[in-house]
Amino acid sequence: MSSPYRGLPPEAFWRTGVASTTPETIQGLYKKKFEIGRSDQIATAGSCFAQHIARRMRAVGYSVIDMEPPPPGLKTELAQQYGYELYSARYGNIYTARQLYQLIRESINRWNPADAIWSKGDRWVDALRPNVEPRGLASMDEVRAHREIHLGQIRTMLKRADVFVFTLGLTEAWIHTESGTVYPTAPGTIAGTFDPAIHSFHNFRFEEVLSDLMAIRRLLLYYNANSRMLLTVSPVPLAATASHQHVLPATIMSKSILRAAAGEMESHFSNVDYFPSYEVISSPFSQGRFYEDDARNVREEGVSVVMEKFFSEHPPFSVEKKRSAAAVVCEEALLEAFA
Repeated sequence: MSSPYRGLPPEAFWRTGVASTTPETIQGLYKKKFEIGRSDQIATAGSCFAQHIARRMRAVGYSVIDMEPPPPGLKTELAQQYGYELYSARYGNIYTARQLYQLIRESINRWNPADAIWSKGDRWVDALRPNVEPRGLASMDEVRAHREIHLGQIRTMLKRADVFVFTLGLTEAWIHTESGTVYPTAPGTIAGTFDPAIHSFHNFRFEEVLSDLMAIRRLLLYYNANSRMLLTVSPVPLAATASHQHVLPATIMSKSILRAAAGEMESHFSNVDYFPSYEVISSPFSQGRFYEDDARNVREEGVSVVMEKFFSEHPPFSVEKKRSAAAVVCEEALLEAFA
């Protein structure tokens, strides 16, 4: 009898494609859709896990954009506490597709955020990137001036970017209810004060995430007709949920929506690729060994395995220098303090 499954390659079957392999030896997991050349300018953004991707790509010779480098002489650890050297601009973690969409629109004067400056004691912070100035700034005017400079750098980044790498992290967000302005963290966590009359919880649905990703792609092409997107999904579980579910099913729901939306983008557009970092770290065959003891943060070993799969299709341009494990700056982790 004939069967459409007869003659399929080993990676089409769980027994031969997964069960008889290891995360290190698994084959056919990722096949690139497009080349990334040494001269291609790469922009990176996303949730905490995206910081690993940016560092590893830069370390092996890829041209990763840094529009807002740290002041000369500032040590790496301190620079990263102030939002430097994490991504291609000093926007901090971007957890949701809507957050990135709004940022790009704001940078080209097509959208203005609401309730965008929060108090922190007698200081002030940018509510849309509250962690880049840990001590806050002296006045609201100073916050506005810093943001105008930041937005100008983003405009330049969008014009330069040949490849935009975006790691989707969350579907859950806190928003300014009237305007829909999305914040990277809930008011009252780092700065500001939560007011239920002004702020509300929103859990983005599949249709919303997909619509935002499609809109982001259109804006990237507006600036660079040859722009390409590389999407990933963060394997880091939620630190906390405000969905009134247990945090475990809330995490699975969130990651499933993000993975499905990324898959739709990859299947519909020739200039959008998806890289399965989420699958390598979180799938059953990895047996949880790539997570720290908290079952949440990813070990450097796991990051190395993920990037080896990426570099098998996009070969390094130089040998990565020996380095120590780098800390990840993540606002969401602060929610654990409320447990």
